[in-house]
This record gives sequence, structure tokens and C-alpha cells, in this order.
Amino acid sequence: MTQHNAKVGRPRSEQARDAVLHAADDLLEEVGYAALTVKGIAERAGVGRQTVYRWWSTKAEILFEACVTDAEEELSVPREPDPAADLASYLTALVTFLARSPAGAAYRALLAAAQHDRAVKELIATRDVLADSARTVLARNGLPTSDEAAARVIGTPFFWVMSGRDPDGLHPGELARDLMRDLAPPN
Repeated sequence: MTQHNAKVGRPRSEQARDAVLHAADDLLEEVGYAALTVKGIAERAGVGRQTVYRWWSTKAEILFEACVTDAEEELSVPREPDPAADLASYLTALVTFLARSPAGAAYRALLAAAQHDRAVKELIATRDVLADSARTVLARNGLPTSDEAAARVIGTPFFWVMSGRDPDGLHPGELARDLMRDLAPPN
């Protein structure tokens, strides 16, 4: 039997992959994005640099994969029966992700790096995990799912956290009610 499309090299170890992704999150919190290196990530993960470079080209790629995977999980909230409560639940998860999650810290670091690094900017443009998650909640509540609608949902929490405001000062319930009023299709 002939196997087509066989990959060259050793198969990717999920254990090593997970170790690298967790190491990147941990080191980011400890040393910050500027001091984060692929060498440091490999050492923390207990794998060789060649193992890391076999799967990722840059520290940004490692962090992006880690934060996208975690964001998908952290921003996937169970549906609430009331649309405003459902949106408020999502907004609470979004604020928690952006302000308190290691994955959110990675996402914020990547966005900051993207302001002066074209390769990071292009990497981030490949997947808008925040807008994707917002669209999911908007769609299940019969609200518009345009880029503009998703940006309106994300915008206030994003600006609030990125500008250093206390995340506890944001009121997801009030914000959800305002968004429901502003985004609801006219009767």
C-alpha cells in the first residue's frame, strides 16, 4: 500500500506543541514581548530550538497560535435565553480574556508589535478571533454580523482594557443593553 502526501521528518508531538505554547504564555508574562525569544521558549518547554523552528518561524507565530486557540475556548460562552444577557455574558468573557488571561496578554502584545512590525501585522490579519467570536454571539441573537457590528461589540471593552482602565469599571450588562438597542434591526 502506498501512502500519498506523507510528511517529511518526524511527526509533530502534541505534547511538545502544548509545552511550547504554554512556555510562550508563561515567559510572556514573566519577561514581556520584547525580551521573549524562541531560545527561551524552547528551553522553558524542554524541547530543542530545531523542534520549535520546525513548526513556527517566529515568536509571534507561537504566541498567535497560543492566543487563538485559547481565545476560541475562553470566548465561547454558553447561550443565555435572553439575548441581552447572552451578549452581556460574552462581553464579560471578552473583558476577562483581554484583561486577565495569559492568552489575552499575548494578543495585546501581538497587537502592539503589529504597530511597527509588518510581519506581525500580516500574521494577525490572517485570523480575527475576536470578531469571529463576536459574530457568533450576534448571529445567534438575530443581530447583524457585519465587520462594523462586530467592531462595535468589541470596541468598548477593547479600548477600555488597552487604555489601562480598571476592567471592573466596565458594566457588560449596560453595554449589552445599549448594543442590543443600537444593533437591533428596525421593526
